[in-house]
Amino acid sequence: MSPEMVMSMAYQGMRVTLFMAAPLLLTALLIGLLVSLFQAATQINEMTLSFIPKILGVFSVLVLAGPWLLKLITDFTRELIQNIPLMVS
Repeated sequence: MSPEMVMSMAYQGMRVTLFMAAPLLLTALLIGLLVSLFQAATQINEMTLSFIPKILGVFSVLVLAGPWLLKLITDFTRELIQNIPLMVS
C-alpha cells in the first residue's frame, strides 16, 4: 500500500466525517445563536431554554438529511471494502 493511497483514504475519511457532522453542528450552532439573541433581547437568562429547540432542530435536520447521510456513509464503506484487495497487495 503506497503512501499516496493512505493519504487518499485519510482525506476521504475526513471529508465524509465533515459532510456527516456539518449539517447537524451548523443547525445546533444557528439555533443556539438565535436563542441567545432572544435571551439577550428579553433578558431571560435560563440556561436550559436552548436545549429543546436544539434537539428539535437537529432531529428535523437528521430526518431531512438522513437518506443523504446514509448514502454517503454506505458509499464510503462500500468503496473501502472494495479496495481491500488493493491494500493487501
